[in-house]
Amino acid sequence: QVQLVESGGGLVQAGGSLRLSCAASGLTSSSYTMGWFRQAPGKEREFVAAISWSGAYTYYADSVKGRVTISRDNAENTMSLQINNLKPEDTAVYYCAVDSKAWNPAQYHYGMDYWGKGTLVTVSS
Repeated sequence: QVQLVESGGGLVQAGGSLRLSCAASGLTSSSYTMGWFRQAPGKEREFVAAISWSGAYTYYADSVKGRVTISRDNAENTMSLQINNLKPEDTAVYYCAVDSKAWNPAQYHYGMDYWGKGTLVTVSS
Protein backbone atom coordinates (compact mmCIF):
# COMPACT_ATOMS: atom_id res chain seq x y z
CA GLN A 1 0.00 0.00 0.00
CA VAL A 2 1.38 3.37 -1.00
CA GLN A 3 1.85 5.79 1.86
CA LEU A 4 2.88 9.40 1.54
CA VAL A 5 3.54 11.45 4.65
CA GLU A 6 4.12 15.18 4.50
CA SER A 7 5.89 17.28 7.10
CA GLY A 8 7.30 20.75 7.52
CA GLY A 9 4.17 22.87 7.45
CA GLY A 10 3.54 25.63 9.94
CA LEU A 11 2.98 29.33 10.51
CA VAL A 12 5.36 31.64 8.68
CA GLN A 13 5.48 35.38 8.16
CA ALA A 14 5.18 36.78 4.68
CA GLY A 15 8.57 36.95 3.02
CA GLY A 16 9.83 33.95 4.92
CA SER A 17 10.77 30.49 3.70
CA LEU A 18 9.64 26.97 4.38
CA ARG A 19 10.78 23.51 3.37
CA LEU A 20 8.19 20.79 3.06
CA SER A 21 9.12 17.13 3.00
CA CYS A 22 7.39 13.98 1.84
CA ALA A 23 8.31 10.44 2.82
CA ALA A 24 7.07 7.71 0.50
CA SER A 25 6.68 4.00 1.15
CA GLY A 26 5.02 1.02 -0.48
CA LEU A 27 5.85 2.11 -4.01
CA THR A 28 6.31 -0.86 -6.32
CA SER A 29 6.80 0.97 -9.60
CA SER A 30 10.34 1.11 -10.88
CA SER A 31 10.02 4.79 -11.66
CA TYR A 32 7.49 7.41 -10.75
CA THR A 33 6.91 11.10 -10.81
CA MET A 34 6.43 12.96 -7.56
CA GLY A 35 4.65 16.22 -7.10
CA TRP A 36 3.11 18.78 -4.80
CA PHE A 37 -0.38 20.18 -4.85
CA ARG A 38 -2.12 22.63 -2.55
CA GLN A 39 -5.64 23.56 -1.57
CA ALA A 40 -6.39 26.96 -0.13
CA PRO A 41 -9.47 27.53 2.03
CA GLY A 42 -12.56 27.65 -0.12
CA LYS A 43 -10.66 26.83 -3.31
CA GLU A 44 -10.03 23.79 -5.43
CA ARG A 45 -6.85 21.83 -5.19
CA GLU A 46 -4.18 23.10 -7.57
CA PHE A 47 -0.92 21.76 -8.95
CA VAL A 48 2.28 23.29 -7.58
CA ALA A 49 5.29 21.34 -8.84
CA ALA A 50 6.43 17.97 -10.17
CA ILE A 51 9.74 16.18 -10.55
CA SER A 52 10.62 13.21 -12.72
CA TRP A 53 12.08 9.95 -11.44
CA SER A 54 15.66 10.94 -12.21
CA GLY A 55 15.19 14.51 -11.10
CA ALA A 56 16.28 15.69 -14.52
CA TYR A 57 12.91 17.23 -15.27
CA THR A 58 10.88 19.60 -13.14
CA TYR A 59 7.67 21.44 -13.82
CA TYR A 60 6.19 24.34 -11.87
CA ALA A 61 2.90 26.15 -11.78
CA ASP A 62 3.13 29.73 -13.01
CA SER A 63 1.85 30.94 -9.64
CA VAL A 64 4.96 29.69 -7.83
CA LYS A 65 7.63 29.68 -10.53
CA GLY A 66 10.79 31.39 -9.33
CA ARG A 67 9.92 31.00 -5.64
CA VAL A 68 9.72 27.23 -5.37
CA THR A 69 12.22 24.42 -5.85
CA ILE A 70 11.27 20.75 -5.89
CA SER A 71 13.82 18.02 -5.25
CA ARG A 72 13.91 14.32 -4.44
CA ASP A 73 16.18 11.66 -2.98
CA ASN A 74 15.36 8.27 -4.45
CA ALA A 75 17.70 6.46 -2.09
CA GLU A 76 15.64 7.75 0.81
CA ASN A 77 12.27 7.79 -1.02
CA THR A 78 11.78 11.40 -0.07
CA MET A 79 10.84 14.59 -1.81
CA SER A 80 11.09 18.21 -0.74
CA LEU A 81 9.59 21.53 -1.68
CA GLN A 82 11.47 24.69 -0.81
CA ILE A 83 9.22 27.76 -0.86
CA ASN A 84 10.80 31.19 -0.62
CA ASN A 85 9.33 34.66 -0.33
CA LEU A 86 6.10 33.24 1.04
CA LYS A 87 2.94 35.24 0.45
CA PRO A 88 -0.39 35.14 2.29
CA GLU A 89 -1.93 33.60 -0.83
CA ASP A 90 0.38 30.62 -0.37
CA THR A 91 -1.67 29.66 2.67
CA ALA A 92 -3.02 26.20 1.97
CA VAL A 93 -2.83 22.54 2.79
CA TYR A 94 0.05 21.13 0.77
CA TYR A 95 -0.22 17.59 -0.51
CA CYS A 96 2.48 15.21 -1.66
CA ALA A 97 1.52 13.05 -4.64
CA VAL A 98 2.92 10.29 -6.79
CA ASP A 99 2.17 9.39 -10.38
CA SER A 100 3.17 5.97 -11.69
CA LYS A 101 2.95 6.86 -15.38
CA ALA A 102 5.62 8.29 -17.64
CA TRP A 103 6.59 11.94 -17.30
CA ASN A 104 3.77 14.02 -18.76
CA PRO A 105 3.53 17.51 -17.26
CA ALA A 106 0.42 18.38 -19.25
CA GLN A 107 -1.52 15.86 -17.18
CA TYR A 108 -0.39 16.91 -13.72
CA HIS A 109 -2.82 19.78 -13.44
CA TYR A 110 -5.51 17.10 -13.30
CA GLY A 111 -3.90 15.21 -10.44
CA MET A 112 -1.80 12.14 -9.73
CA ASP A 113 -2.37 8.54 -8.64
CA TYR A 114 -1.54 8.61 -4.93
CA TRP A 115 -1.90 11.28 -2.28
CA GLY A 116 -0.72 12.12 1.18
CA LYS A 117 -2.95 13.62 3.84
CA GLY A 118 -1.40 17.05 3.62
CA THR A 119 0.43 19.55 5.78
CA LEU A 120 -0.90 23.01 6.54
CA VAL A 121 1.09 26.10 5.63
CA THR A 122 -0.17 29.40 6.99
CA VAL A 123 1.44 32.65 5.91
CA SER A 124 0.70 35.70 7.99
CA SER A 125 0.88 39.20 6.53
